[in-house]
Amino acid sequence: MSQAASHAEWISTVAIGDIALVLAVGTVFVLLARSIKQPAVIGEITAGICLGPSLLGLLPGDLPTKLFPAEVRPFLSVVSQVGLLLFMFMIGWEFDGKTVRGRRRSTGAIWLSSIGLPLALGMGLAAVIYNSHDSVGGKHVDLLDFALFLGVAMSITAFPVLARIIVDQRLQLSRVGTLALALAAADDVLAWCMLAVVVALVTAGGAASFLGVIGWSLVYLAVMFWIVKPLLAQASKRLPNGAAPYVAVVVASGVFCSAYVTSQIGIHAIFGAFLFGMVMPRDREGVLYQSAQTPMEHAGKLLLPLFFVVTGLKVDLTTLTASGVWEMLAIIAVAITAKLGGVAIPARMTGMNWRDASTLGLLMNTRGLTELIILNVGLDLGLLSVQLFTALVMMALVTTAMAAPLLSVLLRRAKEDAASTAKSAARAQSPASVGNGRDEAAA
Repeated sequence: MSQAASHAEWISTVAIGDIALVLAVGTVFVLLARSIKQPAVIGEITAGICLGPSLLGLLPGDLPTKLFPAEVRPFLSVVSQVGLLLFMFMIGWEFDGKTVRGRRRSTGAIWLSSIGLPLALGMGLAAVIYNSHDSVGGKHVDLLDFALFLGVAMSITAFPVLARIIVDQRLQLSRVGTLALALAAADDVLAWCMLAVVVALVTAGGAASFLGVIGWSLVYLAVMFWIVKPLLAQASKRLPNGAAPYVAVVVASGVFCSAYVTSQIGIHAIFGAFLFGMVMPRDREGVLYQSAQTPMEHAGKLLLPLFFVVTGLKVDLTTLTASGVWEMLAIIAVAITAKLGGVAIPARMTGMNWRDASTLGLLMNTRGLTELIILNVGLDLGLLSVQLFTALVMMALVTTAMAAPLLSVLLRRAKEDAASTAKSAARAQSPASVGNGRDEAAA
């Protein structure tokens, strides 16, 4: 065996071992996260951070480099991208536009504020810290690109994580729960559109190149919604039952093809996967949905932990200087203030009580996986240094982790108040109370 072939086999062997390690450690941390009523994403990203330089790297022997050699990481990254693309496809496929359309009038003011205030404050914070981050890897970072990206990062709500928290808290049938889902869906669609513009600005070489990216993006959208979507709808109706074993493979091919096209256009592969999901037929009784939905979802969930570990390997808390810690605290404070204020205040002004408005704000402050995807895009584009990337990842963790415990407190107090009110009403209606009232009236 030649030296090159032997080296390639070594890379494959180490990569396979790393995947086994990632899946095992990720599962342990997910179980720990669920035991303290946290979403799985908290456990998975914590596992990645612990396997990286932030914790494992503090031990002697440079363990992260030995476990995840530099030559192997690109292969792990490719596998993690496959899981990420399948996940984004499922998000697009399960997105229900009716949820947004059915509540446009009641959610309009809250929605505009929920994304407008974080965008504005995020861009303002970017202007304040720009001088410390105007160069990444020796390359100049444009102020507009940097500010727009940070504003988008502050505006995100993680729809999948939010949906899971709502179910865990049994809010899916409540006014607050349904409103939060509608707002998060609208938030994410607009945020993805803004991120696509940021990516186009960064990757384009000038005004003409940027207009070219936008032009080809519009062509892509037209083809997807006016040609691909009707074809998929027809295929879903005409697929024979015998084609079921091959449907998931063909759908996965479409996902990766769409991701390839958007990557070539210059707006990142995740948009292609997401848009392909959005044009998929939603007939749950059809052969297409029943044959492809479960295997695609399971494949994405199986491979997605690799994305968190690859992300965690990029996070290095040891790079945070004193000024970096202050920046991180400022980012967390602005993120929480902007989202909570941008949701709770207009919700209260539209008639909600403060408890429901605060509950809605806490739900919308959940960033989770969606935020991590966007931050990885920013790191890949060269907009973020490792230090700033680390600070933003910590913001995503804090804003996601705080949701469940604070919601539990608010909901427990609501139940206690409801029980107290019910007892007071029961006492007022009791025979003894009625009799006493009559005696007093007679006297």
